[in-house]
Amino acid sequence: MHLSHTLGQAGEQHVIGEIVAAAPSALNGDDAAVMFPDPPNSRTVACTDMMVEGRHFRRDWSTPMEVGQKAILRNFADIEAMGARPTAALLAIAAPTETHVSFVRGIAEGIAQRCALYNAELVGGDLTRGSQLVITVTAIGTLGGSQPPLTLGGARAGQKLVSHGKIGYSAAGLALLQEYGRDLPPELSELWPLIDAHCNPSLKPGRGVIARATGATAMTDNSDGLVPDIAGVAKRSNVHIDLHSTAIAPDALLTEAGVVLGVDPWEWVLTGGEDHTLVATTNKEAPSGFRVIGTVNRGTGLTVDGKKPRYDAGWQSF
Repeated sequence: MHLSHTLGQAGEQHVIGEIVAAAPSALNGDDAAVMFPDPPNSRTVACTDMMVEGRHFRRDWSTPMEVGQKAILRNFADIEAMGARPTAALLAIAAPTETHVSFVRGIAEGIAQRCALYNAELVGGDLTRGSQLVITVTAIGTLGGSQPPLTLGGARAGQKLVSHGKIGYSAAGLALLQEYGRDLPPELSELWPLIDAHCNPSLKPGRGVIARATGATAMTDNSDGLVPDIAGVAKRSNVHIDLHSTAIAPDALLTEAGVVLGVDPWEWVLTGGEDHTLVATTNKEAPSGFRVIGTVNRGTGLTVDGKKPRYDAGWQSF
């Protein structure tokens, strides 16, 4: 059976075989994965996230490997945001029968490539027929030591707000794709990193664990938009957070993309989401790989330089 065949032609067992071949794991059991015991004084962390074709990705914009890498990064960022280390993942796919086996195998290859950066493995999942392509990843991680997890409610007045990763890049990349697709004009080739940030966002492995180990008290990842995500921390912690505009200002790439598309790049920075930037609060100096982007104060709400953000929308699932 060739990879050019459809799922309907190949059948479930052949497609599962392709997924296992692309992302092998000795932990993948007959009916369920059998995990190793957690290290002493540690806890298990788990999360799940879905990607629906046409809403979270498009095949004419993303390669199968990029879809897989994005699917796993969305979940591993949530594990990291708790201060934990990703260790394994489960993959469930619902797809039309006319979907090519090569596309599903490419998704598995992208997941395996991303998992390797974390020394994690794809340990199982499910495959079924569906009217549209839906990819669900469940991630499992380990939270070591006796320190509390980095929930949204741990911010305290007097702390710094720090971040790791790009802000606004994914939203700018999406705007470029909506205008040009993957056929970016040659004269705009320097903007490719923005498209890459949307189709295949990145996060340096282990930053969440480092933040927790060096004193962070709360953390989230920028998935729905910087303002709504940080406002969630402020609300849960009952504090006021002030973002420093000089620390989050659009860089040269975002500014150029804004000029090309006629968009204020601050909109991407403040509300774009899907960068999966880690944002944390701490009493100490910014952890390795992080930078200070704001302060935590008494009161409630979120401001930028003491004023209401000029944009405050964000991603809404419904």
